[in-house]
Amino acid sequence: MGLQNKTIIITGASSGIGAAAALLFSDAKANLVLGARRPAELEAVASRIRERDGAVVILSGDVIDDGYADALVELARTEFGGIDGAFNNAGSVGDMCPVSEMSLDNWSKVMATNLTSAFLAAKAQIPAMVARGRGSIVFTSSFVGYSNGGMPGMAAYAASKAGLIGLVKSLASEHAADGVRVNALLPGGTITPSGGEGNVATLDFVANLHPMKRMADAGEIAEAALFLLSDRSSFMTGSPMLVDGGMSVRLV
Repeated sequence: MGLQNKTIIITGASSGIGAAAALLFSDAKANLVLGARRPAELEAVASRIRERDGAVVILSGDVIDDGYADALVELARTEFGGIDGAFNNAGSVGDMCPVSEMSLDNWSKVMATNLTSAFLAAKAQIPAMVARGRGSIVFTSSFVGYSNGGMPGMAAYAASKAGLIGLVKSLASEHAADGVRVNALLPGGTITPSGGEGNVATLDFVANLHPMKRMADAGEIAEAALFLLSDRSSFMTGSPMLVDGGMSVRLV
């Protein structure tokens, strides 16, 4: 898939889509720099990669902290000589409730985790890629930020993910001539800890919202991220790529 010996940063890598991507990218022979808030879980993913003879380093931290994105890029430089791609996957749904009942604290935390962190990541990652004359960045957005059908109780999440698509388009237009591609990945409902993993009632409800009548496995979304980071998507930039089981075409 064109990732052999390329160095890729993955955030939110301790579970769910991020962990699935880490294992998949390692199998594609990428060098990995993994980030997440939970050090024990992050180390567990890295251990699985090392057992498969993969090249991986980790740095725990929070994507909303100023300087963390820079630290991940610096780790990539010192361990592997630079950065070729990034899967900025960390995110948060936040509290689900009507806007009239939502706290400013919840709104601010969701915006910081899903949107401001993307700004910080871009500021750190793009100059390193421009210096090498190439690179690919993928941000995890959501069908919730794209669909014509609003999702009740998810205003902060929807606004942050829609804003992320706008950021991706601006970054793509700014850096296409530099050889840096920037795309958004828009998953549908996915079986992850934040997506209701283990809660049968929640899984059934969300699955039946999809025209395909099921949720995605995290590995399916990771495959799409691999495509966007690889040379097989070499003429794609500024695209919001839907991997949503048909949610975007669902009648509402």
